[in-house]
Amino acid sequence: MARLLALLIAIIALPGPAAAWWEYGHETIATIAAAEAKPATRREIARLLSRSSLVETPTCPMRTIEQASVWADCVKQLGDRFSYAYSWHYQNVDVCKPFDPKPACADGNCVSKQIERAKRMLADRKLPTRDRIEALAFLVHLMGDLHQPLHAGDRSDRGGNDVIAAYGQIAGRRTNLHAVWDGLLADRAISTPPGGALGVLADMPPAERAASATGSVEDWARESWQVARDSAYAGALGDPCGPVPARAVLDQAKIRALLPPLRLQVARGGIRLARLLDEALGG
Repeated sequence: MARLLALLIAIIALPGPAAAWWEYGHETIATIAAAEAKPATRREIARLLSRSSLVETPTCPMRTIEQASVWADCVKQLGDRFSYAYSWHYQNVDVCKPFDPKPACADGNCVSKQIERAKRMLADRKLPTRDRIEALAFLVHLMGDLHQPLHAGDRSDRGGNDVIAAYGQIAGRRTNLHAVWDGLLADRAISTPPGGALGVLADMPPAERAASATGSVEDWARESWQVARDSAYAGALGDPCGPVPARAVLDQAKIRALLPPLRLQVARGGIRLARLLDEALGG
């Protein structure tokens, strides 16, 4: 068991490209969205996903909305077939300059523009069912990505992938700031009591949920970008635009302070995803 744990930590610690929340983040946002969506929307999602074999990705199933939430990451393993979508998962907008998403969204190849595209395709009942199923999966996944702050803002460091970090009890192991927010911190935040999707949602009063659902995709991108600056980078570096140390240390006090903003991002992502799904499918 000790060797297995050491291997897992070593795998986690490997630096890698900006990808997406680990499964727990995406699946939790998807579950919140399903809970918040209208019954007619849930029925249409179930109908579409019952035909997901049309997409012909048997190694990346999407029979449920939770499976659909991680499909866009799973299909990266399929090589050239879906390689066009790699840059859809993020937009690296500099947190140390005024918010300007345009340079990060050249030709629409960024998370914000692809959310809008996926919603349009999902709502278009003239499109082939296969295309709408793929659009549904991309929409569910990319709304999760948008609410991971380090997919919305960075410091020319690949969303924090180049910021070496020491995290809690694995402080002696090498990881990076992006991996911390993708999984290590996300897993702890989501599982903190009241844990799980409904626990995270219960933290937010109904009036706050309604307010969170308002706004545009660009508004939500700006908000995530601000969380990247004020929580992700400031929480690790102190000054979000100051010098980057050789190793940013996130001790237990810093980790506890970052749990509420991360839980809030998960709740927002699910609530807003429900709204987009209702608009595309609820009618």
